[in-house]
Amino acid sequence: MMFLLQCPKCKNRMKYSSAGLISEKNKKRCVYCGKSFSVRQNTIQKI
Repeated sequence: MMFLLQCPKCKNRMKYSSAGLISEKNKKRCVYCGKSFSVRQNTIQKI
């Protein structure tokens, strides 16, 4: 599954690939500013 995420700090969008379900423990680090954030709370859409 591919998801489109948006960083809560810098508002840049990036893709995230996941093999299974998304839980609260899934974290992603922004490739632009380096902030870590929750995947589930910052998902824009499923691609």
